[in-house]
This record gives sequence, structure tokens and C-alpha cells, in this order.
Amino acid sequence: MGATASDATSTQTSSSILEQGRTHDCGSLRAADAGRDVVLFGWVHRRRDLGGRIFIDLRDRAGLTQVVFGPDIDKGAHELGDSLRSEFCIGVAGTVISRAENINPNMDTGEIEVEVKRLEIFSSAATPPFSIADDDRLDTSENIRLKYRYLDLRRPSLQRNFMMRSKLATLTRLHMSGEGFLELETPFMVKYTPGGARNFLVPSRLNPGDFYALAESPQIFKQLFMVSGFDKYFQITRCFRDEDLRNDRQPEFTQIDVELSFATPERVFAPIEGLMQRLWKEVLDVELELPLPRMTWAEAMGRYGSDKPDIRFGLEFHDIKDLGADCGFRVFAQAEYVKGICVPAERAKSLTRSQLDKLTAFVKKRESGGAKGLAWARIQPDGSWKAPFAKLMKPESMQAIGARMGAQPGAVLLFIADDFETTHTALCSLRLLLRDQLGLLDEGSPQWKFLWVTDFPLFEKNEKGNWQSSHHPFTSPKPEHVQYLESDPGKVLANAYDLVLNGNEIGGGSIRIHSSEVQAKVFKALGLSPEEIEAKFSFLLDAFRYGPPPHGGIALGLDRVAMLAAGAKSLRDVIAFPKTQRGHDLMTRCPGPADEAQMAELFIRHRPLPGQDDD
Repeated sequence: MGATASDATSTQTSSSILEQGRTHDCGSLRAADAGRDVVLFGWVHRRRDLGGRIFIDLRDRAGLTQVVFGPDIDKGAHELGDSLRSEFCIGVAGTVISRAENINPNMDTGEIEVEVKRLEIFSSAATPPFSIADDDRLDTSENIRLKYRYLDLRRPSLQRNFMMRSKLATLTRLHMSGEGFLELETPFMVKYTPGGARNFLVPSRLNPGDFYALAESPQIFKQLFMVSGFDKYFQITRCFRDEDLRNDRQPEFTQIDVELSFATPERVFAPIEGLMQRLWKEVLDVELELPLPRMTWAEAMGRYGSDKPDIRFGLEFHDIKDLGADCGFRVFAQAEYVKGICVPAERAKSLTRSQLDKLTAFVKKRESGGAKGLAWARIQPDGSWKAPFAKLMKPESMQAIGARMGAQPGAVLLFIADDFETTHTALCSLRLLLRDQLGLLDEGSPQWKFLWVTDFPLFEKNEKGNWQSSHHPFTSPKPEHVQYLESDPGKVLANAYDLVLNGNEIGGGSIRIHSSEVQAKVFKALGLSPEEIEAKFSFLLDAFRYGPPPHGGIALGLDRVAMLAAGAKSLRDVIAFPKTQRGHDLMTRCPGPADEAQMAELFIRHRPLPGQDDD
């Protein structure tokens, strides 16, 4: 039992504060509670000694309450309270006092304070490596915070994130169950199938030389649930992918996984739209209007250069290839694609020549699209162009291009002329950069712009020039495109869809193939041999011999939904114990080496890297 103080100044009591139990959390007391005797538990957030009285901001996950120690309130509690320091874990018993004459507007409980008559110190604390109290001014490196993640998680901002995440998960279960979906589990250790995302491998001790893979998704199993006749399935599940990391990617992540039988895209959309509407209303008090807007992949790429467009602001693309074909400027005339964006005059004022040069350097970077350059023009009061290449352009072409792009005097036109991928990638990167640099988003409450993107290409070319699945090989082609599977695979569109929020993909899914004939054509287009098909997918294809229903589904990234809803900058702010971008857990210091006995038991031998000693 920790140290206590009572009216008799003893260090032990017959009934400890812990045994008495908490009456309120640290965020609930208000002016109406004045005069009430209460018990609070928590951590010392801030301590102030004002000569004779000690003021403590006591913190738990619900908030802060100011508690006061004084010799006139209780001498023993005051003497023990003098030993309190940051992050001591304590319990206090006392009386709620009104602060009507000195309200603290920065605290929800600022109308009151608690005069402490009994104190119990449950545990002391070493000096923390960073200040938990100065939440808004924290400048500690993320690596230090991750090393002491249990302390980082005490910060009120992160605790709010995780309380929101918990509510998102709870509401998801309530909503999906209410829609008739069964929550069913799938294995984590599964068959390794080469291709797709890189798997983590788990050696089997009982089967020497064989390995499990950690499931990158429950995809095949949820399809088997449909074969099994469960009709509607969902699961909040962990998934694992051994991929390069970034702010919105972790090696282990959480999906809201959904599948239903006799599905069409609209039948998948309906419960998911209802879920989003409920989450945003009950968590953020934001009304979403349904149905959510739709846009085809071709339209999204044409207007925004992205399959996950941020539609909260303008700067849409304008295709001027036809107008540039005979404009006199060879760059436009000879390029495969020529597209541009128009920065309105009121925003373009800040685009000086030096800044335009920086934008040119930006689009040339490989990560920004790797364009050969950026053509720009500023519209003069008489409608003419001020541009490095203006003398090469026909006046009538400049007028026609400006009219198509809606350019007014003072506007700046920005063009990329290149192949499809370079043009769209570079112009999209430029559009998003200008969004941030020019402050194109409203400063007020956040705008929530959801969008379904549909009709993706079924196939894409890999680095070797061969066709590969854009999603996975069980994605159904649109029925009217089945005829092109053998003759023109690049023309085939998928019955696939993504849910996008503010330029972030938060979910993706498709209608699945249930016809063995169509599946065989897709495998053939992918160049898979009968041996590869047998090795990778035999158990699913065997199941499909027994009357599979038409089915489809979607997977939503719970981590990403939580990150956006919380206004966080990184997935690491909504994952309790995340990894670094190198896949390290700095707190537990993993991954780490296994000893020789462990590896021998698993029939694994360490092979040193080139130049590494084999000790």
C-alpha cells in the first residue's frame, strides 16, 4: 500500500482511498458539484507551490482537475503532498470547492477545485525523459517518444485519439451487426502464396523446412465464408505486410473487412455508406449526405491525375492536347499528353518568377513525377501571355487555351507535356503542393469529402511489361468486358471500387469472380501456368466447384480512418505501439537476434551477410 495522510497525519488508514474507490473521473466535476465529497485517482500533471498551498493538476484519461493541499485544509495531507512530483500516481479524497471568482477557462473543470483531506501515493515516478504536461509544445524527437511509448501514450492528445479509435471500432460492430453481418474470424498463419504484397514468414517447428505466412488480408477466407453460405461477414482484423514503411503504412495494421453474397457494387456501398454516416455523426457530430458521390477511375485521372483525388479544392486539369497540336510550340505539338491547371488571379499573386522556378524544379524530381519541365504563362490585362515560350505560340492558340481553362487576367497557367504517367503524376503532385502553399483549403472546420472511385483497369503492366492484376486475380471484370480478356486485356475494366476521403484511400474492394470459365481467362491473361495456379489457389478453386454464390466486399483501413477523423499527421498517432519506418519497435527493441538453440529447433541456420563475420 502506498503512503497515505489522514486527519491524524498517520501514514496508514484502516480504509485506504484505493479500497474506498473512485467517485468521479478527473474530467467530470462542475460547479453543481460544489460541497460534494469526492475521491479522484490519477497522475500528477502539473505542480505549483504558492507558499503555503500546493496546487496539483490531477490527470486521468477523462481530463484534469485542480486539487489543493494546505495546512488549513489537512496538515498531514499537506505534508505528504509536498513530496509530490510530476507523474506520481496518487489518490485523493476531499471536498469540491467553487472557483466562481477565479474560473480557469482553459480546463473543463475550471469552475471548481478539490480541497484534499486525504492523500495516498500509489507510486512515485522518476523524472520523465520529456514533458507530458506541455502537450501542445512538445518538441521531443519521435524516436525518444517511441522508446518511452508508455509515457507518450499518457499525453492527452494521444489519449483522445485512442478513445476516438475505440469508439469507431465499437460503432462499427454495432452498425455491421445491425445490418445482418456476422463477425467471424480468419487465421493469421496462412499458406504462403508468392506475388502481391511481400509476406512475413513463420517457420513451422513441427514441419521442418516449411513455413506459414502471416496473412496480408483475409481475402481468400472471406470468399470461402460466402461459399459456406454465411451470406454476410465482417471482421475487425489485423493484417501483416512486409513492405517499405511511411507515415500512412505500418507492417501490421487493422482492417474493417466485409464480404457479402449476391452482391453488386451498390449492395456493397449501402452498408458502408451507412457506417460512414453513423461514425461521422456519432464521433464528430458531422452530417454526411448520402449517397456519397461516385467518379470513374478514368474521370478521376483525367480531372485530378489521381485514383484517390482530393476534391476539396479546385485546380482541376484541362486537356489542351488538341489545341496545342498546331499552336507553334513544339513541346505541346509533339507530346503525347498536354494538360494544365489554372491558378486564379487572387491566388497567383504570390507566384513570383523565383517561385515558378522552384515549381519547375519540383516537378522534375523523380518522386514528384520526373517531368522534363514545367511550362508556365501569366495572363496579362489584355489577355496576352507573359511566358518564356510566348513568342513561339500563335495568338489564336493562346486565346483558345486560355478560354478553355477559364483564365482571367492575373491568372497563372501551368502545363506538363509528356507521356500519360509522367503528365498525370507530375501535375497531380504540383496540384497538391499548391494546395498547401497557397492555402486552398478553408481555415475553419474540416471539410469531409468522401468519394467512390469505380471502374478501375483490371490489369496493369509490371516492370517486365507483363500483365498483372491491379487488385487481385479474383476481381471480376465488368460483364461487358469479359470479351476482351483474351484479345485486349488492357481494355478490360474491373468491377472494383475504392472509398476515398480527402485524397486518402480508406477502403478498397470489388465484386469477385465466381465463374470458373471467367477465372480461367483471367489466369490466362496473367500468364499463370497450371502449376502456378495449383500451387497458389488450389483450395479456393476446389471450393468453387461446389456452387459459389456471386459475392463481393471491401476492406476499410481502420488505422487510416482513425488518423483522418482525429486530424492526426501519422498512423503512428493512432496505433498504440507502432514501428518506425525501418520496422523497429524502439520500446521493446525488436526485431532482435534469435539464439542458436531457437534457430536449431526451427531448422534455421544463420547465413552472414557479405562482409559480416560468422561468429
